[in-house]
Amino acid sequence: MPESLPSGVLLAFYGDDFTGSTDAMEVTAMAGLRTVLFTRPPTTDDLARFADFQVIGVAGTARAQTPAWMDEHLPGIFTTLASLRPRVLQYKVCSTFDSAPHVGSIGKAAELGAQSVPSGWLPSVIGAPQLGRWQAFGNLFAAAAGKPYRIDRHPTMSRHPVTPMQEADLRLHLGRQTDHPITSIDLADMAQDSARDQIANAARDRAITFLDVVDSASQISAGGLVWENSPDTVFSPSSSGLQYALVAYWRDKGLIAGTPPEFPAHKPADRLLVLSGSCSPVTAEQIAQAEAAGFASIRLNVCQTARPTEADAEIARLMSEIEAAYDRHRGVLVFAAKTVDDPAYADLARMVEAEGIPLEQAQNAIGIALGNIARQAVPRFGLRRLVVAGGDTSGRVVEALPVTALELKHPLSPGAPICLCHVDDPDFEGLEVVLKGGQLGTPDLFQRALSG
Repeated sequence: MPESLPSGVLLAFYGDDFTGSTDAMEVTAMAGLRTVLFTRPPTTDDLARFADFQVIGVAGTARAQTPAWMDEHLPGIFTTLASLRPRVLQYKVCSTFDSAPHVGSIGKAAELGAQSVPSGWLPSVIGAPQLGRWQAFGNLFAAAAGKPYRIDRHPTMSRHPVTPMQEADLRLHLGRQTDHPITSIDLADMAQDSARDQIANAARDRAITFLDVVDSASQISAGGLVWENSPDTVFSPSSSGLQYALVAYWRDKGLIAGTPPEFPAHKPADRLLVLSGSCSPVTAEQIAQAEAAGFASIRLNVCQTARPTEADAEIARLMSEIEAAYDRHRGVLVFAAKTVDDPAYADLARMVEAEGIPLEQAQNAIGIALGNIARQAVPRFGLRRLVVAGGDTSGRVVEALPVTALELKHPLSPGAPICLCHVDDPDFEGLEVVLKGGQLGTPDLFQRALSG
């Protein structure tokens, strides 16, 4: 066993949404590995600027896209990342694995990623106990309000407005999205010699192979199986469970420091803007606590943003309300809805049906509107810190900003760090962002982002 990690890129990944990408970035950066996350497909010059980095990520929006979009956009990104010759090339998925054949298809992405790596098995690590995610015998469980639920019975993910999870066995769920071979290595075999034979068979068949993770021991085992069976680049459709597993294994073997590097405490923000397109109960509680702590709360009219003729006027109204709110509050929060049962969604559904607007277009318009608000608000109000809630929303907001790459600046809450933006517009120099998935973050996340 070598006493140090090899030189070069250890891990390269494409994240299927922005919040999940910053989650993945945080894990390796907190382990002391030099990590950068690009917010667009990197150019040769971009990669040259970060030539000595050990982990290279690209944040994307594939989770909200069709298989046809993936056919057009993913092969080039996978080819670019594979050219870095990482030990592991990852298609980073959400730890709740929500996806469907027609949108955010993990199966389609895995097929395309496998084409960029000529041989080997395709390990998949989804469980991440640090995030309240566990996989046992191929079945995924996730926490809600401190209790574990099978993912198809999870109070939020079973009712996701775009990709509800109706099957907990990830082999069956993924099998509806691809004809690619799929298998798993269960808890009973993770630390056994039989795992080697299963990996050899998976490599022969090029099978997507789910690895169970329920605790620290199985996490270390999963990391070891991936790392020690990747003599050349392997392709891995995984959540940040892959990052957690690799870091756990490297620490266990003494390849990286046993304790994370120290980061300075983040300073309070003069002003904070929170933009939320999330409808999860976790975000709803964060909004409620922020309101109780004195944040100004402004509702975005989702019906008006869905109408192309009214969207600009709605954004102008919101900008005026934000300006007025900053006269009395340091923290301002703009939200589209609070839960999946929010009357705003019922109003939107009736409106799009009556007016013939595609529902997907109306949903995308929410993120686009919040992105336009961010683009205008940062220079207008001198903002230097933003929080964005919701995976798809985060992608839309960052796309609207002149941000080229992100690095971890301060840990804030697991999966939702404060990131420093690399920008190509001086009006946005020094901007920090927190990109928060709907299911992540402590109840007081918004207050801590404001006050330190």
